Amino acid sequence: MSITPYPMIFGIVLWDRLQEINGFKVVTSNWLNFVEGGLLTLEITTLSVFFGMILGLIIALMKMSRFRPLSMIAVLYIDFFRGTPLLVQIMLFYFGILPIFFDAGPFLSGVIACSLNSAAYVAEIVRAGIQAVDRGQMEAARSLGMSGSQAMRYVILPQAYKIVIPPMINEFVMLLKDTSLLSVIAVMELAHRGKLLYSTTYEPAWVWGAVCVVYYIMTKTISMLGDWVERRLATE
Repeated sequence: MSITPYPMIFGIVLWDRLQEINGFKVVTSNWLNFVEGGLLTLEITTLSVFFGMILGLIIALMKMSRFRPLSMIAVLYIDFFRGTPLLVQIMLFYFGILPIFFDAGPFLSGVIACSLNSAAYVAEIVRAGIQAVDRGQMEAARSLGMSGSQAMRYVILPQAYKIVIPPMINEFVMLLKDTSLLSVIAVMELAHRGKLLYSTTYEPAWVWGAVCVVYYIMTKTISMLGDWVERRLATE
């Protein structure tokens, strides 16, 4: 006696029914478009966080400096980029500041704006991580004959590294979602591709639903990676 594979039959019937829905066909026939948009979004986010980390470390050290002019510059930088919307910053750099110097284009302008914005948040993360290291570590390093910069480089920053990794991954996730704002300057990231596809297919629920799914997959994967790194650091 043969057993009818009901789950398989149900799956085939469901797939056939979905194929009859125009929105589903739009999503499945344009899946490569969503993947390319997601990859470009990841590229912009990775570059922005990378340059943001470098600049953010410099800004954090400037803010902690005893030389007041440097500290004031860092405070003004952080207050400006944290106190104004990223959307406004993107338009300011793309339409206002960068054209004065060179033709940056949408992609480079987006990376520059996101990097400068990310640096302000990274600076506060790094500053908090450095200040979380016990002050006795600096005193011990200085007692061994190290200069202040040597103690910071070889003793304080390696310990602060473990502290700042989890919030840095959170910053990566937040910036990844904020890159959707780059659609206003026509960067071909995920949100902009969704906007173009919607404008030609008029399937808002399916198109924007697919965009949300791709964003969720990327942010969930990065969050899981962050949880794994945090557990690893906790056991070391």
